[in-house]
Amino acid sequence: MEGHAEGSSSWHSSPSSSHIPVLLQEVVEWLAIRPDGVYVDATVGAGGHSRAILESLTTGRLIALDKDPAAIKIAQENLFPQRHKLTLIREDFSNLFPVLRNLGRTVVDGIVADLGFSQMQIDSPERGFSLKAEGPLDMRMNPDQALTAEEIVNRYDERRLADLIYEFGEERRSQRIARAIVRARPIRDTAQLARLVEACLGGRRTASRPIGNRKKRIHPATRFFQALRIAVNRELEMLEQLLHAAPSCLAPGGRLVIISFHSLEDRIVKHRFQEWNRQGVMRNLTRHVVRPSPEEARRNPRSRSARLRAAERLPQPPIPSQDFLPENEAL
Repeated sequence: MEGHAEGSSSWHSSPSSSHIPVLLQEVVEWLAIRPDGVYVDATVGAGGHSRAILESLTTGRLIALDKDPAAIKIAQENLFPQRHKLTLIREDFSNLFPVLRNLGRTVVDGIVADLGFSQMQIDSPERGFSLKAEGPLDMRMNPDQALTAEEIVNRYDERRLADLIYEFGEERRSQRIARAIVRARPIRDTAQLARLVEACLGGRRTASRPIGNRKKRIHPATRFFQALRIAVNRELEMLEQLLHAAPSCLAPGGRLVIISFHSLEDRIVKHRFQEWNRQGVMRNLTRHVVRPSPEEARRNPRSRSARLRAAERLPQPPIPSQDFLPENEAL
């Protein structure tokens, strides 16, 4: 397992990052943290949610995961004062079950996953997430993986590219965008790509959710960049794997809290929560999605699209299914 940072000499005591955790108070409340409990932050990022959980623990423990080594480094710094209650591991949350098993844990008392990509990733042009700055066609949250945005943009055929844009970006003009990209190849960087999509769509900025008495106008390439990021990082597939494992990783009464940022993620979470509720596996605690307060939305514009859902594990956790376990570990 990569990047087990607990007790490592790489710990530093200087805080960093101005990241503002989304729906922080709501996460703490819905997790119903016990001071002696064991919890998982599946997406530690800069450590905002983790810090709040750690402050609620006495003899308990937090296991924090992230596949981005830059996030792990920042979390090490920001969570340094609480390191005696923390196990920090560089790992994808889709591998939650084997992570817990390797730590000698069968179940935990709560899991939180903030599915949004962080401001620190956007603010680093060299990561290729921002359409407002020139950067490489990368977009990998895990820099060790092979697939990059460059591979998709410059090598996928037009049909495959259009399908990806339509499915992951919910962009009805996907064929037009795919055709323009294929004709303009090779695309060199994010700035060129954003300009190309903007020109392809006529340069019109579309209205998003209202902010006060006005509506924010979003860049024409926003949906395309979302689709590209989701495809590069297999985000929906990883989410499905986390949800598949979660009930088996929770003790009876343990809670799962998921924060999503777009309809594709939220739809998957909503349907899985409803399925669990019907099956008597998990009790759906949030009949309606929880959104940020107007005050939080003003203070932290990134939170505006956040949607929180929570569920509680009912008794008798099931044995993990055959298709979840690695091939050489099937029961």
